[in-house]
Amino acid sequence: MRSIFLSVSISVLGLVTAAPARASVWEINSAHSTAAFSVRHMMVTNVSGQFGKITGTLDFDEKVPAKSTVEVTVDATTIDTHEPKRDTHLKSPDFFDVANHPTITFKSTKVEKTGKGKYKVTGDLNMHGVTKPVTLAVEGPTEAVKNPMGGTMTRGAHASGKLNRKDWNLNWNKALEAGGVLVGDEVTLNIDLELDAKAEKPAETATAPAAPAAAKAAAK
Repeated sequence: MRSIFLSVSISVLGLVTAAPARASVWEINSAHSTAAFSVRHMMVTNVSGQFGKITGTLDFDEKVPAKSTVEVTVDATTIDTHEPKRDTHLKSPDFFDVANHPTITFKSTKVEKTGKGKYKVTGDLNMHGVTKPVTLAVEGPTEAVKNPMGGTMTRGAHASGKLNRKDWNLNWNKALEAGGVLVGDEVTLNIDLELDAKAEKPAETATAPAAPAAAKAAAK
């Protein structure tokens, strides 16, 4: 009987003191990440571009994805559409006004798992001095692999979504003689991230309750 009480006591204590699931922090590798966009031009084709510098972190909880958080900062001054004159115009007060608003930021407010390796991430996008909510479809992060160049663990993720530029007061446009406008309102986003492991963040450890009196007595 004594041995049975001891076994039960040890099993119970083992359950309540077992190591909790751990969240992990991943940092965006700016050299291998891109934030690309495309928008309709003259009603006939799409023009694409990207931002050259993205920084930020993913605090990822695989066991409870809703506890995960994402923060991203994009350097708006690095916009590149492969046409210098157009890039200069995009940096001007007509569009991003990078002299007064040099960064674009995204901070998640909700993370929902939608399938295996797929998530819906909602957050506040601050751009051109305006903050509005957006929702992105995210694939990943992938399983971690060892980076042969630096020895760190690395994962990847892809996010996509659409937004209306006028919601952020990016209103400049010109009417076309044949009808329509020079620049479309809807912007398509495609973001590819390479994420390097930074540090593990342990979840809160539950405090084990006192051993039952019967177990204490059995141990004597």
